[in-house]
Amino acid sequence: MTSSQDKVVIFDTTLRDGEQSPGATMTHAEKLEIAGLLDEMGVDIIEAGFPIASEGDFNAVSEIAKNSVNSVICGLARAQLGDIDRCWEAVKHAAQPRIHTFIGTSPLHRAIPNLTKDEMAVRIEETVSHARNLCDNVQWSPMDATRTEFDYLCRTVEIAIKAGATTINIPDTVGYTAPRESAQLIRDLLEHVPGADNIIFATHCHNDLGMATANSLAAVEAGARQIECTINGLGERAGNTALEEVVMAMKVRNDIMPYQTGIDTTKLMNISRRVATVAGFPVQFNKAIVGKNAFAHESGIHQDGMLKNAETFEIMRPEDVGLSGTSLPLGKHSGRAALRAKLEELGVELGDNQLKDVFVRFKALADRKKEVFDDDLVALMRNSDDPENDRLKITSLRVQCGTEGPQQADLKLEIDGTEHTATETGDGPVDATFNAIKALVEHEAKLQLYQVHAVTEGTDAQATVTVRLEEDGRIVTGESADTDTVVASAKAYVHALNRLLVRREKSGKDMPEINYKDA
Repeated sequence: MTSSQDKVVIFDTTLRDGEQSPGATMTHAEKLEIAGLLDEMGVDIIEAGFPIASEGDFNAVSEIAKNSVNSVICGLARAQLGDIDRCWEAVKHAAQPRIHTFIGTSPLHRAIPNLTKDEMAVRIEETVSHARNLCDNVQWSPMDATRTEFDYLCRTVEIAIKAGATTINIPDTVGYTAPRESAQLIRDLLEHVPGADNIIFATHCHNDLGMATANSLAAVEAGARQIECTINGLGERAGNTALEEVVMAMKVRNDIMPYQTGIDTTKLMNISRRVATVAGFPVQFNKAIVGKNAFAHESGIHQDGMLKNAETFEIMRPEDVGLSGTSLPLGKHSGRAALRAKLEELGVELGDNQLKDVFVRFKALADRKKEVFDDDLVALMRNSDDPENDRLKITSLRVQCGTEGPQQADLKLEIDGTEHTATETGDGPVDATFNAIKALVEHEAKLQLYQVHAVTEGTDAQATVTVRLEEDGRIVTGESADTDTVVASAKAYVHALNRLLVRREKSGKDMPEINYKDA
């Protein structure tokens, strides 16, 4: 069903303005991939590049034009005939090509080519006419429009319209304007420029003062019907208007911004992550819509509210932007309700008393880690409520390390309720620790495997250690996790010894005794 609401055209310039961010250069294959994702998502116009800039840019724009299915493919050109010809050569293969030509009209930018106002006016008329003779779809931009004298801006816009421009883009090139000014400028141009009612006005905002999204939406409310934007707000300096922000703002607040776009918002998260990867620009965690924390709640109060009714703290459904659901990351601010919900999600159901015990250990872990992940909880549960852990328990471990000489481990081990101590050295902290355990618990079991891997990422990640022991053909495995690898190693070794004791008792066979002694 066709909506009666005005459509706002989404013009994505990730591959042109976005790629101009220092360090964000993409390969040919990556540009084609991103263009394909933009096309699939429903972007109306893809500004694929600046064909005159390099042979690589020309080839990328040309290839994107040949492969586009739904989107208009646009190339950028300066107000020079050679630029425009080169641009046309690149985009002409598209089913729907567009030429976008521009020139700086503010006093500061007029000084760069050293043109008078009249000379610039002639240049605009010549270049826009030339572009229109090549292509029916021509966009013109007065660069630094928001710092251009209004009378002269009106004059140049009128010239461009008469010369055949079908879209007039009003760039806030340096992110200088504010929302009220952005809206008023569009209103004034619509009112004062002859022929303005017959073309589309666009807005192109930079984020130097953090107002790009607000400026773009204000321009739309004033009559602009095209927003120029990029995925993740990628762009020069502080970036451009973020596509995901303006699209979701109009979707969520359609009550006060009654406009429609053709964007499939469920594809936003996927393309955001892909652009971040290929550009090498990670998305800040608290970035609106696509940031890691945009749908994450750690506070116990917030988590409890979310579990009862998601609308208490979320104005959007995570599924609308391509996420599977809300994230309730566990940390030191989380409460019992969130911990129980997460454990149930992992298939673990606990009674109230069990939950109380696990919650204490969870809080202790959370104090050492910024975030407790699912795998952390699995490791935590693996180390709990195990009857095989009863006979041997580590009560204290201190390891001294240095660049010279052997390492030393001071161990306190509770054996059948009695605490024993040992101090041993070894070739490294783990070897010293294992020697201390062996000094207190004499046995013939041989170490078959010692393996360490991080449960999660980061320097505060839990290390999961696996220890495999063999005694008379019987193999036992011990596991433990801790943010301290040496502690995890000691616990895993003791876990394996506990299992060895249990196996011996269950087998009822005459096997070598494990002797306890103070060292």
